[in-house]
Formats: sequence, structure tokens, C-alpha cells
Amino acid sequence: MKAKSKAYDYMNWREIEGILYSDIDYPYNVLGPRETKKGLLIQVFRPDAVNSYVILEEDKVKVEMELMDDAGYFACLIPKTKMQKYKVLSVYEDKSEYLDYDPYEFKIELDEREVSSFNNGINYEVYNLLGAHPDEVDGVKGTRFAVWAPFAMRVSVVGDFNNWDGRSHMMQKHYDSGIFYLFIPGVKPGDIYKFEVLKKGNNPILKSDPYGFESELRPDNASIVSDIDKFKWTDSKWIKSREKAYDKYKEDALAKPISIYEVHLGSWRKTEDDEFLNYRDIAPLLADYVKDMGYTHIELMPIMEHPLDQSWGYQVTGYYAPTKRYGTPEDFMYFMNYMHNEGIGVILDWVPAHFPRDSYGMSEFDGSCLYEHEDPRQGTHPDWGTLIYNYGRPEVSNFLIANALFWAEVYHADGIRMDAVASMLYLDYGKSDGQWVANMYGGNENLDAIEFIKHLNSIMHKRNKGVFMIAEESTAWSNITTDLEEDGMGFDFKWNMGWMNDTLRYMQTDPYFRHEHYGELLFSMVYAYSEKFMLVLSHDEVVHGKKSLVEKMPGSFEDKLKNLKAMLGFYYTHPGKKLLFMGQEFAQSNEWWEGRELDWFSLDIDYNKQIQKYVKDLNSLYTNEKSLYELDEYSEGFEWINNISADESIIVFTRNGVDPYDRLLVVCNFDTIARENYKIGVPYDGGYKEIFNSDAKVYGGEGFVNGRIKKSKVDECDGRRDSIRIKVPALGISIFRYVPPKK
Repeated sequence: MKAKSKAYDYMNWREIEGILYSDIDYPYNVLGPRETKKGLLIQVFRPDAVNSYVILEEDKVKVEMELMDDAGYFACLIPKTKMQKYKVLSVYEDKSEYLDYDPYEFKIELDEREVSSFNNGINYEVYNLLGAHPDEVDGVKGTRFAVWAPFAMRVSVVGDFNNWDGRSHMMQKHYDSGIFYLFIPGVKPGDIYKFEVLKKGNNPILKSDPYGFESELRPDNASIVSDIDKFKWTDSKWIKSREKAYDKYKEDALAKPISIYEVHLGSWRKTEDDEFLNYRDIAPLLADYVKDMGYTHIELMPIMEHPLDQSWGYQVTGYYAPTKRYGTPEDFMYFMNYMHNEGIGVILDWVPAHFPRDSYGMSEFDGSCLYEHEDPRQGTHPDWGTLIYNYGRPEVSNFLIANALFWAEVYHADGIRMDAVASMLYLDYGKSDGQWVANMYGGNENLDAIEFIKHLNSIMHKRNKGVFMIAEESTAWSNITTDLEEDGMGFDFKWNMGWMNDTLRYMQTDPYFRHEHYGELLFSMVYAYSEKFMLVLSHDEVVHGKKSLVEKMPGSFEDKLKNLKAMLGFYYTHPGKKLLFMGQEFAQSNEWWEGRELDWFSLDIDYNKQIQKYVKDLNSLYTNEKSLYELDEYSEGFEWINNISADESIIVFTRNGVDPYDRLLVVCNFDTIARENYKIGVPYDGGYKEIFNSDAKVYGGEGFVNGRIKKSKVDECDGRRDSIRIKVPALGISIFRYVPPKK
């Protein structure tokens, strides 16, 4: 049946011209069905088609459309026909045919409340509004697309489903918000797509979806339609226990042990063919190892999608997509679920401080500096070559805040470690005079970034009880871990970069000269309670020529091992939560390199196996001795016994639990000279039983240990009435538990 049409009289040719030139941002006004006095007018744009037909589902008739413009613009006016679903059959010059629903017959609307909250920076689940979402409209399955691009002339969805032709699926603009949106029938999970953005000046660019849930494997970079709501989580017991402990946890000032194993998934283990393992394959291997070693948590270096392996994930292009290197979003959910069911917490490294300039990413997203600052003095990192987020733009801060919440709420992360916080806080970070712009008060503080961080920490703690917020902040900025109500930044922990730098510098010094650097061992206790600290020996310290931990140590290889054990013993007994990077737990000699897996073969060597056993036992000691963590943030949890023996390179201190008699006496000797009958003061009279000694033979030592309980005598030392005499191994650590005298 061929319609006798007068469609021409009902067509708005001024607006149709915008369709033909593909520079229109309101295609709903022109394309799709429209009821008229004479019947149903249907207009479609099928670029390069020679014929098109409308197939009405309810009336079950096929109507030939008129070719109104050779570019592929068709229309038909069907008399006495009501609004109903239809498909369009298009025929091309090569005789190929394409049959599908017309996307413009599904005129979806945006939820105005969600849109308004996004524009005000408080839509904490904005990833449900923007991005690509499999959906069903009027009984037809497809995918709902939305993207924020307020300064774009036109935005289209392109992919294999339309031969990457930006003329085919132009999106409708919501003018108040700058959001473009469209429902495309037939597009399904697994289909790849990008947004074609027409900038002012008629220059189209292809952009990956900032809110895309999945991406192609590098070097490809298209987004992938993904349904992330199908995974069946079974970790409710873990989540509930975390939430239940939250109130007590806050009252008790983080009074529980946290020992974190920092992991780069791509190089922890690989296949026999030197390929990446899938998230599902890594999960049981990593969980078994972490449990055996006694860690409480793992921290994953960024698993958000990134283009370059060598960036380790710190230059993110897909903030809402787990990297395809190791599998799908559902595979990563399996990983997280598995860890929780094995009793292991998972902290994710997160990078809100900067983003790369890759043309397919967020850089100049809609032709303007949308996510970054327009002024390069505000919007660029000179040292890193990356772009800085405009935290003062509500939609940008919303993008980031919702993203952190996304990983906690959708992927069940137990903590977010915020990378490079110092670079966010200071406007002049890494910049010379003339390269930065002062704030409104003439200072170098980034007021917008401060507000962003406070907003995020506030809402994270309100919505997700027990999820840690951890700051990698390398300066002396005050009140990082102070509560927001007390004008703090609201983090739960801060990486103690000062302790790490001082300790490593001291340990790298030849023991002969260590007496000159004795203060570096002590200084951390001057500020130990100014923040809630986490001691870190992270990946940054074992790359780019810095050497592995064991190779940093001075002396013969035997001395290197002793030094390493002494340092690790000091690390585990010093106040603060713990983080140790993978490979250092078994004294890997090689620097870490992301291109190969850890040197697991070295565990065939005795000393590597012994160091691994040493760290395992330290973890056990740390997590089982309350005095090593119970009063971590209180000065009552630590007491110096001897911090004046610079010439001997010895320090002595106690770690104290809530129970006043729950005390561990820690003796650290950083000299190469062993002490046979060394006298130290003790806090109480009674017995002192050695429970740990780095020189034990099981750890490859010489067995210079204290086999019997040492009973104190009234013999003044270190300003104490009572003292004991002990063996102190060279380059070693001894730990004694106080045993009260029998009544």
C-alpha cells in the first residue's frame, strides 16, 4: 500500500535543514511520529538509504515513505491512523536492508529532580541518570543514553549498530541542564559505543562515555553497554558486620588492627603465557595468600580503566569502569564478593586529583574546558602533563563524589584511598611563580578542592558506615583526619609519609654513621597523635631506580636481610595502621616492574622463605596483641623507655593496651654490634617474656635470643626503678610481654 501523502505541507523545513546538516540538538521536534489533522506524520532520517518503509505493528500494514531529500530524509502521512509502534525498513543502493524501531518514536523524558540535583552537585547516584543503561520502553528493549555536554552543538550516539555514523542517532538536549539523551531500540549489553560531539565550528570529535560502566581493552577505547545489576551478591554478612561495628569503631577511635597488602593485580600473578589473569582467577589465589600471611585488607592500585599499563592506573579515563585487562564488571564483582566471603576487606586506590589529556577522554569534552579549568594556570599539572578538575563546578564535583560512592555502594569497596591529596589542596603544587592563580583571599589553598573533599567525606560516612576514607597527603596540612564538625577534612586515616621517608633514610645509612641520624628514628613520635596515621611502605618506594626494600639496606647481603628485619619489626610495633607493598613481604631483590609478575621463584631460596615467614609472624603478632593497636591514636598507647642511646643506635619503648598491665616491651638495635648483657629499665616489676626475636633461627638468624623469662630487679636504669638484663641481637629487634608477679 502506498500512501497518498501530503506530508510536505506538515514538515518544518527550517528545522529539517538542521537534521540534514547534522547540527541540531532537538531532533524530537522533527523526527519520529506526530499526529496531524490529516493523520499520522512519520519522518525519519536514514542517511544514504534509497527507499524506506513504515511497518505499523497494530494495523499490520507496510507504508512506503517519500524520499524528501536525497541525503536520506523520508516522510509519510498516513490518513486516519492513530499513534502506534512501528518499525522502519530501509533499503540501500547495494540492496542491503535494515529493519528496526525508530528511536524517535520513544520520546523519553529526564527526571527533573535528578537533573536538578545533578546541576546542584548533589545527585549521589547520577551514574543512573547519565551513561548507558539497558532499558525497556513501551515493551521494546534497548538502551537509554545520556551525557552532559552543555556547550556542544550536537551529540550523537555512534557504534557498530549504526556504522559509526553520527547522523543516525542524534540526541535530544535538555536545555536547562546541558544533558543530551536518547533511547535506542535494539542496542544491548555488549554493544560498543561512543558519543560523537559536534563542537562549535562544526568539528566532530569522538568521546568515550565518562559514565560508561565498561570499556574496550586498550588500545581500543570505546565504551561498552553493560548491565551491572544482574550479579548476585552473597556478602551481606560481611557488610552488616562492618556496619554493626561502625558505631563502636568510631567511639573506640579506630581501635582494631588493620594490616594492608598493597597489590597491583596485573603483576601479582600472571598466566603461564605471561598474560593477565581474570578477576575470577585472581580471587582465590590472592585470598588464600592474604589469609595465610595474616593481612586484614588488600589495597588495589587503581583498577579504573586507563590507557597505559605503565601509568599503573593513575591516569584514569574510565572512572566508572573496572579495567578490561582483567575481565568484565561482573568478574570484578565476583572478586569483591569472594574477598568479603573470605573475611578480607578491599580498599580501592582512587585518583580525583587529575586526568589525562587523551582526546577520547574528558579533555575539552564538549569543545569547552568542561571538566578542567580553562585557565592553564588552574587546569594543568606542569610536572605530570595532566589536567586538573574544576572542583568548583557542581556537575564536576558531582561526577567525582558519585564515583567514590559508586565503588563503595555498587562494588562494595571497604575503603577509598585518595591519591595525591596535596596536589589538590595547594593551588601552587608543583608550580613556579606565574604558573598558578591565588584564591580570593590571596592564598595558595584550593578552596574548591577543600569543599569537595569535605563534601565527599561527609556523604560517604553518612551513606556507608564503616567505609574508610584514606588520604595520601604528603605535607603538614593540619586536621586531615579531624572530624568535619571540628573543622577538619574528615578522613579516617592519613598516610604517614614523614615516618616512611625518615625511616628509609635512616635505614639506608651505613650503621657506622647512624648515630648522627638517630633523631630520624624518633621524630615521628613528636607528631604521631596529630593525625590518625597509617604507616606505609608502598609501591612508590620500590620503583624507578629506588631499589627494592632489601636492596636499599647497606652492607653485605646478610646484613641487608638483618636490616630489613629490624626495619619491619620497628614498622609493625610503631603506632599506626600498616600497609606493605607486594613482594616486600618475601624480600624480592628486583625492583617492582608492572610488566612482569612478582619473583615467586625466589621462594625456593631459604632467605626469601624465611623473610616471608617473618612477615607472616609479625602480622600474627600485630593482629593478636591488643597493645599494638588498641590505643593507636592515644599517647597512652606508647611510652619511650630509651630514646637517648644514639651512640649505640638502640631505642626501647613499650606499646600499651587498655589494660594497664597489657604491655609489650620493644628493643630495637640498629647497630651491627650485639649486646650480651644489656640493661634496660622496665615500667613494672615482674617478668618479661620474649615473644618475638628477629634473630631466631626460623627467620634465618643466629639464635641470639632470650630463652627464659627475665625477672626485673630493683636496679635503676633509664629513669626507672626496676630493670632487666637481656641479649640484644645485632641489627635486630626483641619483643617482650610483661608478666605480672604472682600474688
